[in-house]
Amino acid sequence: MDKDKKVAIVTGANGGVGLEVTKGLLKNGFHVVMACRNLEKANNAKEQILTDLSSSKLEVIPIDLSDFESIKTFAQEFKSKFQRLDMLVNNAGVLFNKPIKNRANIEMQFATNHLGHFLLTSLLIELMPDLKSSRVVSLSSLAHKKSEIFFDDINCDSQTKWDAPYAQSKLACLIFADELQRKLTLAGKKIISVSAHPGGTDSGLFEHMPPIFMSILRYTFVPIFLHSTKNAAKPVLKAALDSNVKGGEYFGPTGLFEMKGPPGIAKRTKYSQREDVAARLWNISEELIGSTFKVGSL
Repeated sequence: MDKDKKVAIVTGANGGVGLEVTKGLLKNGFHVVMACRNLEKANNAKEQILTDLSSSKLEVIPIDLSDFESIKTFAQEFKSKFQRLDMLVNNAGVLFNKPIKNRANIEMQFATNHLGHFLLTSLLIELMPDLKSSRVVSLSSLAHKKSEIFFDDINCDSQTKWDAPYAQSKLACLIFADELQRKLTLAGKKIISVSAHPGGTDSGLFEHMPPIFMSILRYTFVPIFLHSTKNAAKPVLKAALDSNVKGGEYFGPTGLFEMKGPPGIAKRTKYSQREDVAARLWNISEELIGSTFKVGSL
């Protein structure tokens, strides 16, 4: 690899917001690793990107963020190829309308959207140079405002709202980003942990929804409230690249209902800022992945 190029990982980079974030990082001189579950889609996306950005350094390494062993394998392969990591964009996400669990019997959205990225970050953060430009960017969602962490029902088995598991998982992503920043600060690290949400975008996240539901969304809701994936990626790229960003900040669109518009500081719930909730979430996350996540000497 080119030793002068900074290295970035984007999870879920083969489509939607992740694809646009990947392009943005490549345009800013990063060597990007696309961390994707579907290799066919990832390689097709890679070819598409290199058609326009032919001189870019881009490669695919497979990962299934719902499978903890797959994440460990990814981390080993990454470490065998790269000596440092400058940017980790925890972008990948799934949304289901029915109960699904991973091989460890953990609700799939919580396992993939939060725990998978929690484990991945824990395995790779040691490779990050201790610089302000080194960043962990975690993707949350407007859905975080609808939830709390159901510590006594983490699989949402007793929740009646179909989107409760997704909302909980994206709240967990936001809380994780903040708690990671607190631990980095306590450890005296310059590395920054930030979060972002894309607003409203038809990015492929809804591909598991019933076709009639998708048709209603695309022809009524989408034109009014949603914006393109290119625009949806702007808050994420701001969090990743803006030199004025401070650790713990949360970015998103600043227009109507935060669904679209120029990127800026996003709104969050008071619950999401509770340090007691964050500490408890960190502990239960360690229990569920079966390993500890140490930041520096902490």
